[in-house]
Amino acid sequence: MKVHFIGIGGIGLSALARFLKHDGYEVSGSDIKSTPITQALQEEGIKIFTPQSSENISSDLDLVIYSAAVTDENPELIQSRLMKIRTLSRKESLPIILGDKKNYCVAGAHGKSTTTAILASILESSAIIGAISKDFNSNFRYVNDMVAFEADESDASFLLSNPFCSIVTNAEPEHMEYYNYDYEKFFAAYEKFINLAKIKVINGEDEHLKKLNLSEDVFKLYPSKDIKNISFIIKENQPYTKFELLNYGYFEVWGFGEHIALDASLAIIAALNELSIEEIRINILNYKGIKKRFDFVQTSEKFLVIDDYAHHPTEIKATINSVQQYSNLKNVSKKIVIWQPHKYSRTIDNLDGFKTCFEGCDELVILPIWTVANEKKVEIDFAKEFEKYNPIFANSIKTSVGMIQLIDENKIVKTYEDGLVLGVGAGDITYQLRH
Repeated sequence: MKVHFIGIGGIGLSALARFLKHDGYEVSGSDIKSTPITQALQEEGIKIFTPQSSENISSDLDLVIYSAAVTDENPELIQSRLMKIRTLSRKESLPIILGDKKNYCVAGAHGKSTTTAILASILESSAIIGAISKDFNSNFRYVNDMVAFEADESDASFLLSNPFCSIVTNAEPEHMEYYNYDYEKFFAAYEKFINLAKIKVINGEDEHLKKLNLSEDVFKLYPSKDIKNISFIIKENQPYTKFELLNYGYFEVWGFGEHIALDASLAIIAALNELSIEEIRINILNYKGIKKRFDFVQTSEKFLVIDDYAHHPTEIKATINSVQQYSNLKNVSKKIVIWQPHKYSRTIDNLDGFKTCFEGCDELVILPIWTVANEKKVEIDFAKEFEKYNPIFANSIKTSVGMIQLIDENKIVKTYEDGLVLGVGAGDITYQLRH
């Protein structure tokens, strides 16, 4: 069967393409331009077209799958429909990709990539993740028909993921524009996702999950009493969290923070369906973190740079707490946060949370909002809203070994050569921190 992916360079769609290729399908794909992801896909034997064009659609295709970013005006989607080739959105394709697999599906507003990657390392299973696991250096791994899958609530596609086990870290409202700001509809989706599965594991202390009407066989983890004696360790500049879980003894996992202990604990409980506790204790050490999540870009005695995908106040606050723990152990005196706000809608919807989540940093740098196509622009007075931080504004940053420079109107406005710099955001800040 020949399948073509429109928007194959996306982190989510590329994982699905890789999975189908290893499942025996003939796979091709296209994107607007060549990227490290499309280049890697090409090296793996997937035919890649850039840029997108109607000529890329051949009559022998059996199926075309397109990303959420693809509009009805896309030339390849138009051509596929004209040629009467079956077309499915990423969401609609999930039953084909996951339908006959034993799926351990992880959902939640925060922590789902981390929890999925930890679970994949424990189970030593196949994996489809919306991030790059450093364990196997990819967003995808094909091992067998058991799959650790990062399930997406943003478009309710997790309802089509055929979960054998549903794992939910939290259900804080996010992506409410998809649900038309209907909170009842949003929570009903989570309720249905959890109840679909045979095995169900959730964070029992999440205020939103507490309100759901769930079946009685749900395992509810209560972090405040079930996870004890949390401590933080640094080994060769790398962060580790050690904790005791229920009556299972101690575990050690890469990363810093109580949220890491929570994510790991949910993965451990789910994995008990497949492995012994001693196997889990050993396998969890395979997890080495994921790219863009507390990701060390530079480490030296006087200058550290960390890249983190955090783009919601809850995530940013958790990451800054982790930075605080790390800096205490490393005796780092100065902590600088560079924030690239992500989308006008998210910034406005969570403005009060953003105004408090940066507490604990010594300096806050704010970059322009990273927006998406066709998003309505909203005026936000960042200088006034964030005045208590006395923020520094820059158009971009320039990174080199041992140095980050803030650029505004093509001039260097400040240079950092010591301390700890944390970059947060879901836009191109991750690339700016690496060049």
